[in-house]
Amino acid sequence: MDLDALTAEVDDLLGEADQALARDYPGERPGRQPVHTYYLPADRYHARSVHDLSRQAEQVVLDHAEEFLELIGDDDDLMARVLSKLDTEAVEDLRIDFEDGYGDRGDETEDDDAAAAAAALTESIEAGESSPFSGIRIKSLEPATRHRGLRTLVGFVRALGTVPDGFVVTLPKVTSVDQVAALVLAFERLEEEVEGRLELEVQVETPQSVLGPQGHTLLPQMIQAGAGRLTAFHFGTYDYSAACGIAAGQQSLEHPAADHAKAVMQAAAAGTGVRLSDGSTNRLPVDDQLLPGWEEHLRLVRRSLERGFYQGWDLHPAQLPTRFAATHGFFREGFDRAAQRLRAYAGGTGSTVLDEPATARALADFVLRGLDCGAVEESEVRNRTGLSTSRLADLAKRPVGGG
Repeated sequence: MDLDALTAEVDDLLGEADQALARDYPGERPGRQPVHTYYLPADRYHARSVHDLSRQAEQVVLDHAEEFLELIGDDDDLMARVLSKLDTEAVEDLRIDFEDGYGDRGDETEDDDAAAAAAALTESIEAGESSPFSGIRIKSLEPATRHRGLRTLVGFVRALGTVPDGFVVTLPKVTSVDQVAALVLAFERLEEEVEGRLELEVQVETPQSVLGPQGHTLLPQMIQAGAGRLTAFHFGTYDYSAACGIAAGQQSLEHPAADHAKAVMQAAAAGTGVRLSDGSTNRLPVDDQLLPGWEEHLRLVRRSLERGFYQGWDLHPAQLPTRFAATHGFFREGFDRAAQRLRAYAGGTGSTVLDEPATARALADFVLRGLDCGAVEESEVRNRTGLSTSRLADLAKRPVGGG
């Protein structure tokens, strides 16, 4: 048997499969992933919204410093890190909401609010006061709201003139693959008039998206229909739960039906470059519910992180302190062990754990995520792992570049 001839024959047999694999599973998306998306109704958004949210979040911690410190385990270092994050980057990703958080206010009002919000976003970017990532959530492409959703999209983007880096359009209540393709078509038409590239994220909040009429999930087809523009799947806790018939009192991020949907999302998105975001909790930490709300939010954010959902929704400034406490605490608690294992793996030295390349990839990704969100510093990463960030990116198979 001629081995070279056999290899050539197998190459020919698997050529199309190799091309499909490279096309459909390109790997991680370049750039950092925000740890949260903050939803703000469009009529309440203005050029200094991010600044105001930062100050509000910081003040609630200062007003209840003793209770917050106790909540996070009397960790003075974590407390300082949370306050620093709230001061410098309290909102990583802002979504200007024209859907459920905004409601139906009539065409004239929504047109005016879309134009005003676009002007405010431009002003905040020019002043250096915007969040690193931003976007809008339009109304769904279901028949009843289709025209209104497209009208807001077109009006907002035209008013922008230039699509900012890190800007996405959130498509809610998706019930068919064709809706994703339709939004891509709208993007292509709009890009004939404005500068920049439009991208989208899909809210997974209908049972139809998780299990289609033919008995399989539609999420991989949505990725294909996104034509390289689909950046993320975001879980919609309450719409999905209600559609599944779950009573209001039992609707939660940790309900088994929610966990099932998110597990499907996770499998569908793996290796595609499409990121994942968990949903929200509607128990707000305000008034006499401040501490119970903080406790629940801290626990649920930590739970999401442990399950591989590194992003979630926030709906109130008082949720920002617990978002960053949970996130920074998660990455700092795991950093020492991850760094030790990476140093041993890269150096080929002895370790109590025999890590394989796939595990080293996960360890490197963990450290890089901690670095991205500010939970750890580059100097301590280098000192503890003995590796540069570029070497860690190689191990994590992360592409270089992006926002």
